[in-house]
Amino acid sequence: MKKISLRSIVMKQKERFLDILHMLNGIHFLFLTIAGIVNAFGVIMFLAPVKLFDSGISGTAMLVSQQTPAWCSLSLILILLNIPIFLFGLKKEGPAFTIYSIYAVLVYSVTAWIITDILPVDVTIASPLAETDLFLCAIFGGIISGCGSGLTVRSGGAIDGIDVLGVMFAKRLGLSLGSFVMIYNVFLYIICGIVLDSWVLPLYSIVTYAAASKTVDFFVEGFDRSKAAFIITTRQADVCKALSETFENGMTIIDAKGYYSNSEKTLIYFVVNRFQVGKMKNLVHKIDPKAYIAINEVADIFPANLEQSRQGK
Repeated sequence: MKKISLRSIVMKQKERFLDILHMLNGIHFLFLTIAGIVNAFGVIMFLAPVKLFDSGISGTAMLVSQQTPAWCSLSLILILLNIPIFLFGLKKEGPAFTIYSIYAVLVYSVTAWIITDILPVDVTIASPLAETDLFLCAIFGGIISGCGSGLTVRSGGAIDGIDVLGVMFAKRLGLSLGSFVMIYNVFLYIICGIVLDSWVLPLYSIVTYAAASKTVDFFVEGFDRSKAAFIITTRQADVCKALSETFENGMTIIDAKGYYSNSEKTLIYFVVNRFQVGKMKNLVHKIDPKAYIAINEVADIFPANLEQSRQGK
């Protein structure tokens, strides 16, 4: 009986392992490798030499490495702080996200070690590219490390454990994920200022945080976001025909009713790029001067599989 039970457990674990392997994507690992290298380049070549701080757990690791003996390198502390957090969030985030994230952190840490200890590059007292200019280091360090972080997110992982902590604790504290991360970083920079007995580097680090955050947004939401137009009109047929012939895009039509007028109207959902917005508004108002148009940004568009749609799948 025990043998059967043990075999059953082994088989279940094997099946679970195979399921996890099927969830992983080799292309993602390629981009995660690039992301880890890019992130390390931004931090080690621009921020660490002039003692600026990254955000989140990475910034915490930089502070700890500055206040501990030389053998406690940034690479080691990054691993010691980040990996337990990702493992702690395994149940919440899932195995694929956890594996991707741990891999990205390992690449980041190993690349940082290679730059500081292997390559013939001096990153001890000044940036090899921006020297001691704190503003240049803050801007370029934030943008480059933000590229690495954003690419990691696009590839299904995270290169900093602060996002996992935010997912797990923000809701319990009544905060949004963005607010949780911001509050954490504010406390981090305050602690940095107290420890260093100077506010110059923490204040420049806020510039780094802002540049990195904006860069991550570009990667996650897209550099050239499309616009979604909500058009309310009483001349549905004419407006739809003109939009279709001019832009050759599909659209969605929803029946609606005006609250004050109680008249029947049509809501048209139509997506265009940012260069087409003006042309679209002029076209609609030429046909229906009373048409109401609301425009929102669209981060990502996933077109339907037309072949499956034809087959009714």
